[in-house]
Amino acid sequence: MTEQSGMSRKEKIGQMADFFKVFGDATRLRILFILQEGEMAVQAVADALGMHQTAISQQLKLLRSSRLVKFRKEGRSIYYSLNDDHIVKILSMGLEHINETHVSP
Repeated sequence: MTEQSGMSRKEKIGQMADFFKVFGDATRLRILFILQEGEMAVQAVADALGMHQTAISQQLKLLRSSRLVKFRKEGRSIYYSLNDDHIVKILSMGLEHINETHVSP
């Protein structure tokens, strides 16, 4: 880890820890996996997960503040999508790791 951004190594590690904490919630992970399919309205995400829109909106707000998802407004509707390909790669690598570590001998 180089010190290019002016942040110390300790600060960067702290930011990484905060970043990965967001992935520590099953509902947020489910939202991220759903959004891999493409942009979706909040209600569509809620319907896909069988949850209330308010609960999903709270999680999306946290994901947005963590820069894992982005949004756009169209009239009164808000549509969410993954922020970039890094998120797709992180999810894919996580699944790959789980699949490798849970293989029966």
